[in-house]
Amino acid sequence: MPNRPEHIRRLLDEIYRKEARAIFATLIRLLGDFDLAEDALHDAFKTALEQWTETDTPSNPRAWLVSTGRFKAIDRLRRQSRFDPLQVQQLRQLEADTIDPSMQLDKEIEDDVLRLIFTCCHPALPFETRTALTLREVCGLTTEEIARAFLVSPSTIAQRIVRGKAKIRETKIPFEVPQQHELPDRLDAVLQVIYLVFNEGYYASSGKSLVRVDLSSEAIRLGRLLRDLLRIPEVTGLLALMLLHESRRSARTTADGDLILLEEQDRSLWDRDMIAEGLALVEEALSYGQPGTYTLQAAIAAVHARAEYFEATDWAKIASLYTLLLRINPSPIIELNRAVALAMHEGPEVGLHHIDALLERGMLNDYHLAHSARAELCRRAGRMEEARASWERALTLAQQEPERRFIERKLRELGANC
Repeated sequence: MPNRPEHIRRLLDEIYRKEARAIFATLIRLLGDFDLAEDALHDAFKTALEQWTETDTPSNPRAWLVSTGRFKAIDRLRRQSRFDPLQVQQLRQLEADTIDPSMQLDKEIEDDVLRLIFTCCHPALPFETRTALTLREVCGLTTEEIARAFLVSPSTIAQRIVRGKAKIRETKIPFEVPQQHELPDRLDAVLQVIYLVFNEGYYASSGKSLVRVDLSSEAIRLGRLLRDLLRIPEVTGLLALMLLHESRRSARTTADGDLILLEEQDRSLWDRDMIAEGLALVEEALSYGQPGTYTLQAAIAAVHARAEYFEATDWAKIASLYTLLLRINPSPIIELNRAVALAMHEGPEVGLHHIDALLERGMLNDYHLAHSARAELCRRAGRMEEARASWERALTLAQQEPERRFIERKLRELGANC
């Protein structure tokens, strides 16, 4: 293959970066197979690199790539069908299908991305599989990148992806956006995956690093994509929530990676552009009325974002928002957060009353943040021995190294003050 002009290489690199996953989504719809579509995608870009010239570049590059990818897949199946009779029927179907001869595929491609998201997040798939498939097929992350993000082996991620594709193929999970009456339940599964990806990046569950910026950034990108395709209040609420949390990232850790609590953060480091966008999205989501789980959480994050300094935080409003959140999503984690908000508004003993009730019910006994919250409230209430016991319990449960260092520092400070 002759060397192509650098202009063409740069153009294709840019198209691949921006359009590859959307083109891939359409190829899945046209070809009906994830792996065949992946091969077709790469064949199409290889062909473009061979054929495009500075004076002969398609007016609609992604439509050209979709069409070329489809024909390359048909050629591949023709070669394989000589040895595999099972592929003859698939080949005949593809040869009989036609695509828009005018190449006006832009709107279809956008719809295909939405179809791909819902397919990868289908409730028939295990949750871990949905996450791995979404990151691989929608976001384009490699198996190794996903494995590093979730601290598992690449082979484990690869198995989840292979099994997920097999489940989609064998059970004939449709490549489609759910009907209107199915959308609320199906959308929740999609939002759960996106938020899990964000949380793992923003507040890693284990390991040496508190944050994984690439993962939280990918979740935000996915949230933006979903909002562009589907204007629904909870989608807007989730994007607002992620932006408002991410705006504080630079202030959450020291240069050495140690944890900095909200009350100690340098708010001048908060990303004001991200906050402004998040606040506008919160207002938009709330304007529809009857806010959902993500919108209420975003509204809580907005209260923090609006406070110029920690002491100016409107804890009464935060507590009331947590009360609303509990009504629609009863959860011990939300109860814990509400208890902390009440403690900040009404005093540590009030918060301790609610946290102790949770622990007495057997809720959150193995959740290190519950014991950390109790320890801090005991310290504020002057109950130092109880504070020490709770910090020690939290330390036995914490898996994240920066958190363990933080708890150890708290224990040392407690000892120095006793």
